[in-house]
Amino acid sequence: MENAGCAWSRNDALLRRYHDTEWGVPVRDDRLLFEHLTLEVMQCGLNWLLMLKKREIFRQALAGFDPSRLAAFTENDVNAALAVPGMIRSRRKVEAVAANARAFLAVQKEFGSFHAWLWNFTDGRMLVYESHAASVPASNELSDRISAALKKRGFRYVGSITVYSLLQACGVVNDHEPDCPRFSEVMRGVEAAHPERRAPLSEES
Repeated sequence: MENAGCAWSRNDALLRRYHDTEWGVPVRDDRLLFEHLTLEVMQCGLNWLLMLKKREIFRQALAGFDPSRLAAFTENDVNAALAVPGMIRSRRKVEAVAANARAFLAVQKEFGSFHAWLWNFTDGRMLVYESHAASVPASNELSDRISAALKKRGFRYVGSITVYSLLQACGVVNDHEPDCPRFSEVMRGVEAAHPERRAPLSEES
């Protein structure tokens, strides 16, 4: 059906493509996780469609979303990033992305990978909240905990709302509408958990 899919994705072809191919797919690749995190940071105060439209501009300005290169950003590199045509002119956000890259590398060094650290919060499982069929929250207890843990590790622009959006995008939480075909598609071959039926999942180890 032409209108099948989550309501937020139906009115724009770029949103629909993102919804149908990326949103909610479990991500266990660190490079892609960092890209998603960076998009969420850049999105703060703006709309998601704009982020998708500027994604390739961000890729050009932000060292291909490579945390190793971004971690070495100097003031000159920040200035060069801000000068890229079409780039969002927020020095604070670009500096936050560079700081996040350094923190990201530190997590990789300590845990072997960022995805191992992140997915540990759900014991490696995708979360399905049955109550979200009626109303999806902007944040929850899980995103509160992960946000606090990220901030302790030096990440910036990682409030609970931003983190919850990241969890949705990267498939840690499945917030596709129950009648959306992607609701079941993103869960294929993935172990899922229903936290509203059981005790809270693990804290950061």
